[in-house]
Order: sequence, then C-alpha cells, then structure tokens
Amino acid sequence: MRVALIQMRSGIEVAANLADAERLIREAAAQGASFISTPETTHLVQKDAEKLFKVLQHPDDDPAIPFFAKLAKELGVTLLIGSLALRMPGHRAVNRSHLFGTDGQLIATYDKAHMFDVGLGQGETYSESTHYDAGNQAVLAEIPGAKLGLTICYDVRFAYLYRRLAQAGAQIITVPSAFTRPTGKAHWEILLRARAIETGSYILAPAQGGLHEDGRKTWGHSLIVGPWGDVVASLDHDAPGVLMADLDLSKVEAARTRIPALHHDREISGP
Repeated sequence: MRVALIQMRSGIEVAANLADAERLIREAAAQGASFISTPETTHLVQKDAEKLFKVLQHPDDDPAIPFFAKLAKELGVTLLIGSLALRMPGHRAVNRSHLFGTDGQLIATYDKAHMFDVGLGQGETYSESTHYDAGNQAVLAEIPGAKLGLTICYDVRFAYLYRRLAQAGAQIITVPSAFTRPTGKAHWEILLRARAIETGSYILAPAQGGLHEDGRKTWGHSLIVGPWGDVVASLDHDAPGVLMADLDLSKVEAARTRIPALHHDREISGP
C-alpha cells in the first residue's frame, strides 16, 4: 500500500492554501500513492480569532469540502484532509478531519477530541477550547486494504485513544498536525513512535511546517512510523513537500503477535 503525506505551510488565504494542497496532492498521486493525507488546518492557519471568524465557513458552505471531494475522485485516491477549521453555531468552531473515497464520497469525519490549552513559556500560549468545541467520538474507517483510525495533533498525547482504535481493528492511525516548534523538537518523534509501539500500528503524521503568514511557527518533520516503532520515512525539514512510503500491513499482525499487549488489559484499583 503506497501512501503519501503532504507537508504544508498554510497561510491566511484559503484559495492559496487550496492551490498549494492541490499541487502537492497531484504530485503524490503521480508517484503512485493510493492513500494521501494532508496536515491539520490544511486550508487556513490564522491565530487571530477575530480574523479567523471572518473567514470561517459552515460545513455546508466551505469551499474546501467539495474541492477535495472532486480532487479525490479525479485522481482515484483515498484522500484524508487532516483537518479543516469550520464554523459552528454560537460563534464556535470545530477542527475536523475529512476522509474522501476514490469516488469522491465522504467516508468519515472526525472532530479533534483534545484541545490544545497550554502555556509553553516565553509568551507562547494556546487556548483552543476558547473557540473550538472538542469532539467526543473515536472514528474508525474502512479504506481499500486497511482499517484507519483518525486522530489530530494534540490527541497524540492521549494513549488511551490510540489503544481504543487499535483494539477496534485500526491498522493505520493518522496524526495530521501543526506542532509548535518547542514541542516538536522535544516530543514529536518520541510520541509518534510510542503510539506505534503501544498499538502495533502504522502511524502517519503529516505536518504543517515553518513560519506562517500569521506569525505562527510549526515544526514540520512529517513522519511515518512502523508497527514495531521504526521510522519508515521522514522529512528532516519544515518546508512544504511530499513524503512517500510503501506499507506492508502484514507487519501489523506480526508486531501484535510478538507482543500481544492489546489483549492484556486489566482492571486495577486505586490510588
């Protein structure tokens, strides 16, 4: 199964971001990828809330959804748009993944479950829950040849979600992200490899990278990790690009057979 991860540096103009994403998706499809994933907030990175809500669209009106549906159908690929920021009632938003099939139909959506409410020091703070509603549903989807679990960015710090997806049958788990530079440098690869080892799954993590138009700085370094925790493929930079790999899904069952930890849950009392 040939997969491709799209690394982007999305800005504040939706049309420009769609054009950038399309170019890279077409490049990946031309190289034979049957499954392609873009990063978190593919079509808009805007940290100023007032400016963000001037641009945000309701899912019924957002141009990115039909745009990517049409592209998936034209290219005959399974396409995961890592996430789109979408307007909800009450001046709220969601951070939502969209999975399109080879026929352009929407297979599944997933709303980011864990909000990035942190203070990293030196004035770098984030409070996603101020404007975004958290999802409350784990999502497992069938794609050609595999079962796919959906997560987004900060979710990677919550191992129980990945365990639940793997126990439900996920062979591949996606982590489209826009990691900050401080957390990316310290934790990105470690967390992704840990989730792969714990679940015996392939972990696919397409990322935003570089200095964005709104002033945000993201880590990049998109990564594909095998079910034994090995790095299958990676980008060593934060520039836009395409990361390709061929997955051998028999390695998922092999890893889970060697260490069947997914079957060893116990009820433990205390503290």
